Amino acid sequence: MKILVIHNNYQNIGGEDLAVQNEIELLKQKFEVETLFFTNKLNNYFSDFSSFLLNKNKKSMKELKRKIEEFKPDVAYVHNTWFKGSLGVFEVLEKQKIKTVLKLHNFRYFCTRKYFAKSHYKDENFCPACGIENLNDKIFNKYFEDSFLKSFLVLRYGKKYFKILKRKNIQLLVLTNFHKEFLSTLNIEVERIKVVPNFLQINEKQNYSDDNNSNYIVYAGRISTAKGTEELINAFIEAKLKNVNLKLIGDGKNLETLKDKYNLPNIDFLGELDNDSTLKIIRNARGVITATKMYEGQPRLLCEASSMKIPAVFPKFGGMSEFYPDDYEFKFEQYNYSDLSSKLIQLNEHKNIKDISNNVFEKARSLFDEKVMVKKFCDLLSK
Repeated sequence: MKILVIHNNYQNIGGEDLAVQNEIELLKQKFEVETLFFTNKLNNYFSDFSSFLLNKNKKSMKELKRKIEEFKPDVAYVHNTWFKGSLGVFEVLEKQKIKTVLKLHNFRYFCTRKYFAKSHYKDENFCPACGIENLNDKIFNKYFEDSFLKSFLVLRYGKKYFKILKRKNIQLLVLTNFHKEFLSTLNIEVERIKVVPNFLQINEKQNYSDDNNSNYIVYAGRISTAKGTEELINAFIEAKLKNVNLKLIGDGKNLETLKDKYNLPNIDFLGELDNDSTLKIIRNARGVITATKMYEGQPRLLCEASSMKIPAVFPKFGGMSEFYPDDYEFKFEQYNYSDLSSKLIQLNEHKNIKDISNNVFEKARSLFDEKVMVKKFCDLLSK
């Protein structure tokens, strides 16, 4: 069977891009795979602006038609199309009668399908799907705070994209059962939705450290309000852990402000690091931590930590718990930062951390077993 993987890379390589690459290598074990990647770099301003207005990129559509003609795929496996890939991708696939499978890595479709802020936030002060705060003066659903025009264009895209999600001829894949249930509340048939997490390579032969005396815990991700980084820092300070540092890896608009405000000897802001450097730091950590206020699709930080036998502290929210054993101890009540502090203390003082580390590893190994995942794709794509 021939599979054409279609993906629009992000301007800065992120977790979704890495997940797509991992999955391509997995699919190659059983299928003949070809790829079509797009990028959002501006080349011709007039042409690109026209594409935004029309939600169709003629150049991208032409590339797809050529790829279909040369490769003759049985299945098109689509990931991100925002924006250079464009919604024209689905038009071409439908006309060519190519079976289409679309994987949803995030909830952007939910936040961009309405023009009015009230319809987006539902009278809440924060959207957990996208992380944007609901300012009381908002009437228009201003998705990009710095631009009405960009927001208007992305909402036009989102409204049409959501209609595409409702097409009965498109198979939808999501990362968690939580996301499947979320889609069902939007009147999308559950029969069309399958849960397939992003593949993560588990190195069975890797030598794992059983050292319980690591002197730091790690947060890796965006330094932003939506990710709860300031609440995380305050909870760490409140926990008063002896001889334990907090290392924060990542960039974001709140980075410099937090660096100045929390200039403490036991808090290290390491800035943006490449994936290999980040994994080296996580491999020797006591644990990883997130206080995200967002649903998250598949928390890459947590899953990669589990694959290295590193436990995590995270909120009971969205689908994150699905990647951990049912009786996992270090989940805290969302928005209860005293509970987060207590979980950090518990992590630091736990006498059987080795057993917990082994349990999270076994859960990761069962979720991302290569043979099981390949079979899942075989069953899914052969129907």
